[in-house]
Amino acid sequence: MHRNALDAKPVQAEPGELVDTSRARPLFPIQDVWLGAMVPKRWAKRAVTRNAIKRQIYTVSADFSHQYPEAAYVVRLRRDFSRKEFISATSDQLKQAVRAEVIALMQAGVKAS
Repeated sequence: MHRNALDAKPVQAEPGELVDTSRARPLFPIQDVWLGAMVPKRWAKRAVTRNAIKRQIYTVSADFSHQYPEAAYVVRLRRDFSRKEFISATSDQLKQAVRAEVIALMQAGVKAS
């Protein structure tokens, strides 16, 4: 899991240079926990499998969102989900495997923050 602070850094200008601060605004307009999920094609070849994995990431992470500080997070799983092992993208076996990994990742993130 990767984390980035939500506040934007002030624009640095060279001495004597004019800076237009009217366009400067924060990257995230609302101070909250923002979460993104990334599932590479090499870990799940089919789009339906990648989308099912992302849904599991969002579902499980919603339970942990109150335990994290306000920031932007990207969740990237550590293992592949082969088509041979998980035949169906909607199988309970795949859901349980993804859920177990996401829970472990979220718990480790809570301990680290």
